[in-house]
Amino acid sequence: MKRTQRFKRVLKPNKTIESFAFNDHHEKLKLKPKVKAQSQFDSISITHHLSFEKSTILAPDFCQIDALDLAPLLLGKYLRRDDVVLQITEVEAYRPNDSACHGRFGVTARTAPVFGPGGHAYVYLCYGLHNMLNVVADKEGVGAAVLIRSCAPVSGLETIQQRRGVKTEKPVLLSGPGKVGQALGLSTEWSNHPLFTPGGLELLDGPKPEKMLIGPRVGIEYASPEHVSALWRFAIADTPWISAPKNTLRPPESSIVDSEEPYLGDQDEEGKAWRRKKERVK
Repeated sequence: MKRTQRFKRVLKPNKTIESFAFNDHHEKLKLKPKVKAQSQFDSISITHHLSFEKSTILAPDFCQIDALDLAPLLLGKYLRRDDVVLQITEVEAYRPNDSACHGRFGVTARTAPVFGPGGHAYVYLCYGLHNMLNVVADKEGVGAAVLIRSCAPVSGLETIQQRRGVKTEKPVLLSGPGKVGQALGLSTEWSNHPLFTPGGLELLDGPKPEKMLIGPRVGIEYASPEHVSALWRFAIADTPWISAPKNTLRPPESSIVDSEEPYLGDQDEEGKAWRRKKERVK
């Protein structure tokens, strides 16, 4: 007999989905027929069956590592502001000496938070319309961050829809960094906010994804060729809660085989795996 663990997950204020079940073989989440309308929220397959209710705020040193190491670790983690809770499903890493990173401009009034210690928010206005949330990475003075590209809703659905100005429950609700910022009700005034302090905007622990996809970052055609092609975009596999373009995302192994560019930096395990794979191919 399979051993199951059940928990409750809130999607709307005063409205609860009653029956998510996990088993020891890491099956995908399954919903009872009576909550069929919420089936879009049941698409992330995970290995660690940790409910949001048991999550704790992450310590600052969790973020004080290379942005390329931090980015995949943020997948599955939670963002909370007021009654809204989102689970991070897609991110992009931006490193020092990266021609696509805002840190390339040096310390300015706008970019100063990027050079702060990891664990703070960096929120900037894109095209004068979209407030984009980044999690600052690495040590103070480095200038690195991870962009939150997409999320899945966990609670506060009505608030999310109100802020977004749409009633949909489909992934388009949160598939894109501007939509994430809008759903959280962010402005540039949130830049430099500590994500490890209770209240305000918080970053909380969450389950590690079972599978991950990688690909080149989006909308950085202005950057140098090596940075345009770098596979520094990360997403949870087997979930619709990611942004376009989706056809550039691949499992790490297939990307390593097909790509002529290094997958990750020198210090992480998957970067070392890329080099070992290339040596075998040669």
